[in-house]
Amino acid sequence: SPADIVTLSRADVFVFNGAGMEHWVEDVLNSLNRPDLIRAEASRGVTLLEGEGHEAGDGHDHDADPHVWLDPMNAKIEMANIRDALVAADPEGKAVYDANYEKYAAELDALDAEYRARLNGLENRDVVVAHAAYGYLCHAYGLDQMAIEGLTPDSEPDPARVAEIIDFSKARSVKVIFFEELVSPKVAQSIAAQVGASTDVLSPLEGLTDAEASAGEDYFSVMRKNLEALTAALG
Repeated sequence: SPADIVTLSRADVFVFNGAGMEHWVEDVLNSLNRPDLIRAEASRGVTLLEGEGHEAGDGHDHDADPHVWLDPMNAKIEMANIRDALVAADPEGKAVYDANYEKYAAELDALDAEYRARLNGLENRDVVVAHAAYGYLCHAYGLDQMAIEGLTPDSEPDPARVAEIIDFSKARSVKVIFFEELVSPKVAQSIAAQVGASTDVLSPLEGLTDAEASAGEDYFSVMRKNLEALTAALG
């Protein structure tokens, strides 16, 4: 929006995820003519996965899955990139940024260890989700993502895809169909009803609801809720 452009024109640091998530970044930043603006592409250095529904191998960012942060080790890479940008903008604050990074990097290591301890022993590895946001999480912990729809959360699957998910879920005795709080659960509920499964929330952490923010929820608390949901569904 025009207000966003004004804010960007006054900024010292601009942080964005990258990996094709913010398609407007280059055009907008080039229009600002701000060579002094420090840009932090948080996903720089992360090994990207192909997004479901895309042909592999063409090398374009928009064909990648941008949800890199759902692997805590990728989140640590993103945090380091943001720290480096803050230090570049404010060298006098380096000690504070370094200390905060070390604190939360240790928490990310602990979270990763929790995921490995809880998920590694589970025999069932199939996770049926509303949209293909969980590739990095599943890749990190040896799970198999089966998505009703591709990378766009609010698109509608065609009947053939719904039938495929139903057949898959019946064949694999899937107990839970996951959906997201910020997206309509109707398709997930319909599939669950046809296969005798329940539904539950698995958050892609693309944003917190107002209620979650007011309750003090953050990356770590929501990721642990995801872990509880996955453990219950796969156990």
